[in-house]
Amino acid sequence: MPKWRVIDLTVNTAAMNMALDEAISEAVGRKQAPPTIRIYKWLPSAVSIGYFQSLTDEVDAELCKLLGVDIVRRRTGGGAVYHDANGEITYSVIAPESLFPKGITESYHLICGWIVSALGKLGITAEFKPINDIITNGKKISGNAQTRRNGILLQHGTILYKLDVATMFSLLKVPKEKISDKFIADVKQRVTSVTDINPQITEQQLKEALVAAFTAGKEFEFGAVTENEKAAAEKLAKERYAADEWNFMR
Repeated sequence: MPKWRVIDLTVNTAAMNMALDEAISEAVGRKQAPPTIRIYKWLPSAVSIGYFQSLTDEVDAELCKLLGVDIVRRRTGGGAVYHDANGEITYSVIAPESLFPKGITESYHLICGWIVSALGKLGITAEFKPINDIITNGKKISGNAQTRRNGILLQHGTILYKLDVATMFSLLKVPKEKISDKFIADVKQRVTSVTDINPQITEQQLKEALVAAFTAGKEFEFGAVTENEKAAAEKLAKERYAADEWNFMR
């Protein structure tokens, strides 16, 4: 069994978060780094869009700029996501494909199972809903995305800690006539957060539960991004993930 590296909670810009995922993936692919679990947050708040999405169709870029909200295009698919600086914890799992089932749904099920286990430690009963969601009481509490390149699997996802539906949908391009009290109430019937379920749970408790569940049954040690990974990520952040050519490519 491989020994995993766990990079405990860090806070980065949107461009740097996505650049770190790519830089670590490259290092793992070259066997210069072990399989890695990374826990992180976003500062400032950000909107990320899926690789295949049109930014101008999905995001109110002008309002993001006005409010100081980052925008970044992910290497993974999926939809547009609002990452509240104080409202979620995000994870990345970066490891050789050989450690996971070949099927996409099966590999989602395995990794998302770790999140289900973490929530269970906090007294929240949740379940995996294919293809890449986690729900509790019929409401979504976590969304996840995955890509596989050069033999390396990258899966990242968010666990909602607090929910700010009004801000979320002001930044995403939902028709303005839909942004009503009724619309927001409807969203709250479909999406939930840890503190909606139990306001007593702290962000630290959520983070610790995630680390415990993600490392269960694994040999691991806490580590940090290497100097080489950091340098590669800084270059990627500047040249790709912070660049309009990348973010507005569609």
